[in-house]
Amino acid sequence: MTFQTYSLFVLSVIMIYFGRFGNSLILAQLQDDIDQLKADFNSSHSDVADGGPIFINKLVNWTETNEKKIILSHIVSKYLEMFKNTDKPKPHVRHISEELYTLQSSLSDGVKKVNDLMDVAKLQMNDLKIQRKAANELFIVLQKLVEPAASLKRKRSQTQRRCRC
Repeated sequence: MTFQTYSLFVLSVIMIYFGRFGNSLILAQLQDDIDQLKADFNSSHSDVADGGPIFINKLVNWTETNEKKIILSHIVSKYLEMFKNTDKPKPHVRHISEELYTLQSSLSDGVKKVNDLMDVAKLQMNDLKIQRKAANELFIVLQKLVEPAASLKRKRSQTQRRCRC
């Protein structure tokens, strides 16, 4: 599979996943726009396949709906960043950008979550002040880890009781 196919697949997954394209006519128009974009970037060049896909293999590990929103929001942001450096007056670039901006507005909470993850990754855990704060928050973090399982179990048992009535 070439980079062109990967790009088309990723954009299709993003757009279909969020229900933006219910009718295949719009998706067909988007595919035409993407084909023109591929020509702009000369994406049939041999180096495109080097190192494998950049987004598709990342999507495999994200299975839950909320998880997918997080990674897809970041991928959409990367595409929009790419389009900032392209020739906007071209109609196909503008059309793809508009569709991605529309999707991004529905993903705003995913972008916030990505930023939270990045903030946590940047924490300097060898800093004594950070260690103190982390120790102070440990019990609450552990409660949050245990809480979802307990609340799920509670919901199941409550549902079963209601059904028997």
